[in-house]
Amino acid sequence: MKTLITFAELRDLLAAPPPDLPTYVAPLLNLANRYAGATRPRVVGQMSTLIQEFEGHTFEERASWYQARFPNAIEDACRLIREKLFQFKGVLEGITDEMIRKWVEDLILAKTFVGLKYQEAILKKVAEVTGLAYRLATPAEEARGVDGVVGETEVSIKPSSWPTQVLQREDLGGVLITYEKKGDGVEIEFDPGQFRCQ
Repeated sequence: MKTLITFAELRDLLAAPPPDLPTYVAPLLNLANRYAGATRPRVVGQMSTLIQEFEGHTFEERASWYQARFPNAIEDACRLIREKLFQFKGVLEGITDEMIRKWVEDLILAKTFVGLKYQEAILKKVAEVTGLAYRLATPAEEARGVDGVVGETEVSIKPSSWPTQVLQREDLGGVLITYEKKGDGVEIEFDPGQFRCQ
């Protein structure tokens, strides 16, 4: 039998009540925290290690234990988040209609195009590295799991996690090129020696 325990149920089962916050406050605090790094291990400790060291059983015991070991951590995290929110406030007050339009246009026109066309960009890069021509797959090739052709070599383009999945849902067509989206782009991995000349 399988059953789902929601996060709300987990909190109830572990007697860890959620904070009562107005709408939009939690997402804004999450964003400020992400930029401030206020709850990173250097500020509040390594939580995955600390929970292993904790020998109690209840939420209240854990809260007391943690605050005794890190008496300033919560206040330090709050200060960092507060500072980031004040920076946000200044930025928010300076946002113009023109800035909003530029952001929306970039999201809808540029980022969506790039996100949906990354396979072609990957093929172009592999062709550039190997010195060969490339093309996108035909519908018949796509039906066989092929995403494109570099030189005379059919390729499949998959996320870097694909080879480690226990059950792949599709057959590979040709040579595998893997990619991983990074903060500043897409990192690709392939063996240039696998590609044949035309």
